[in-house]
Amino acid sequence: MPSDKFAHALSIPRDRLPTMYDLPSEDPEEPGLPDEFHYFQPQLLRETFCPPGYDPDRYFVAMDLNLYYDVQHTNRYKRPDWFAVLDHTRFYEERDLRLSYVIWQEQVAPYLVVELLSPGTEKEDLGQMRRDPDGTPGKWEVYERYLQVPYYVVFSRYTDELHYFVLEGGRYQEHFPKDGRLWLKEAQLGLGLWTGRYDRFEQRRWLRFFEANGEWVPTPMERERQSQQQTAQERQRAEQERQRAEQERQRAERLAAKLRALGIDPE
Repeated sequence: MPSDKFAHALSIPRDRLPTMYDLPSEDPEEPGLPDEFHYFQPQLLRETFCPPGYDPDRYFVAMDLNLYYDVQHTNRYKRPDWFAVLDHTRFYEERDLRLSYVIWQEQVAPYLVVELLSPGTEKEDLGQMRRDPDGTPGKWEVYERYLQVPYYVVFSRYTDELHYFVLEGGRYQEHFPKDGRLWLKEAQLGLGLWTGRYDRFEQRRWLRFFEANGEWVPTPMERERQSQQQTAQERQRAEQERQRAEQERQRAERLAAKLRALGIDPE
């Protein structure tokens, strides 16, 4: 997203704004860590988000990372289950791993945000509750109005319901692709539901990215397995070729022996 969208942040001297190092990366008062699904599903998204037009150092993905969005209220943040930023440095100020994502320093908003529904968060995730009881903007308002995130996706592990929201005219509009899969033009990747077993975890429906040819982007483990299978096939073909060559040599030797027995020089 264009950096001038956050130009209002520049009205405050940079040295007076808190940095990533000043803002907490987690809240000790928040209940418990995410459940297993909230670990595996974002990890699958991370492993398959490989936009072909971008160098790996020019996009950033995060899971369960604090996203600080309001320069006027620097302690306010949201913590998306997963988000991606396009055409932006993978590292904080080109050298460090991030503790948080601070929008008035980064100056680039997320391109895609994914939220995984949990009991008690449905209304906020789906925009049915725009503000928290204390008046703090809810996720929907932050993603739509403050950050203008182009794509917002909500997935329920309980019902396998998938909601695609696309920013159009400054407002989110829900999209219903015929094949149930959403194409992300700028990333040259698509997003949809895949049924399979991931990292030895149960066979179920998972949210993952696919390529322009419709094939699912392989995970590193799948790529390694494919490479091993290809190597094994090549070795098998080489062994079959060696055996055929040996059989041909033996056949030629038998033929030569028969010719010599008849007094014919096989040479």
